[in-house]
Amino acid sequence: MKQIAIPGPLMLDLQGLSLGNEEQALLQHAAVGGVILFARNYESRAQLSALITAIRETRPELIIAVDQEGGRVQRFREGFTRLPSMRRLGGVFRDDAEAGINLARDVGWLMAAELLCEDVDISFAPVLDIDFDIATVIGDRSFSGDKHTIIQLGDALMQGMHEAGMATTGKHFPGHGGVEADSHIAVPVDERSLEALRDSDMAVFKSLSDRLDAVMPAHVIYPQVDDKPAGFSSKWLGMLREECGFEGVIFSDDLSMEGASVAGGFAERAAAAFDAGCDMVLVCNHPEGAKEVLQHLEASPVPLNKKLLAMKHTSRVPGSWQALQDDTRWQSTVAALKALMSS
Repeated sequence: MKQIAIPGPLMLDLQGLSLGNEEQALLQHAAVGGVILFARNYESRAQLSALITAIRETRPELIIAVDQEGGRVQRFREGFTRLPSMRRLGGVFRDDAEAGINLARDVGWLMAAELLCEDVDISFAPVLDIDFDIATVIGDRSFSGDKHTIIQLGDALMQGMHEAGMATTGKHFPGHGGVEADSHIAVPVDERSLEALRDSDMAVFKSLSDRLDAVMPAHVIYPQVDDKPAGFSSKWLGMLREECGFEGVIFSDDLSMEGASVAGGFAERAAAAFDAGCDMVLVCNHPEGAKEVLQHLEASPVPLNKKLLAMKHTSRVPGSWQALQDDTRWQSTVAALKALMSS
């Protein structure tokens, strides 16, 4: 069996429904290790299959990712099962804990199984932020405002993803739910103490560290701990490793977000993320920024990281959509979700 090469440390995005010649050339760069897909890259399952085939033919080792959380963050919709927001799962849990846990596990399995049918490696999920009813960018993406509920439902959802053969990514360490500002368009500052964060947001990540394959830190500054956003902070990522006991992959959040701008230009942002302890950086919606990071990596290469191989899927689901739709677990989960969404 041919051994897959180790992915490079940069994940970038694509502009449209097919792979352009310039994009194909970019993907052949040894420093590129992944592609993240968005709604603009999806029209139908047939089109998606052709796009992914083209990516795989260019570089088979690339990690293909998407944000398929559910609710308002579901990039592939038509032809895929409509997934509930995590808050809806939290509501089921509130009414019946056992039913909520079982449904969360099945939703994690179904979400992963449908993506794996299209050879997508990972969905950046689950969101493990606590909903303090402050951060609209988090809101119903969170399971709950209660850390114990998040731990139980996050654990169940990740168990389902693992049952399908997909690696998990918890976000946004140490917690984005305590600030009103949206890090996509602002530089959020969370004034809470380290003790307060340890008792709430961080406790979720620490409890689930052995279930998490990857973590994505927040572009949020916590000045009581460090003057840098968590994703650029060796203090925060050191605590993730040492205090929380996390041994997996650390992805940066998108370096084109406004919350990352405090680190400087794109090359400086990438350098700061790697210096802090990130294993792979994301640059989305900014082709020139991605090229700047590639130029930086040519001048200052980052050693290839074998940890990234763990993000490649090990699919254990039926290999075709027809086979998946014939699966009784898929059928029962789809039925449960239709009932939930119509209630």
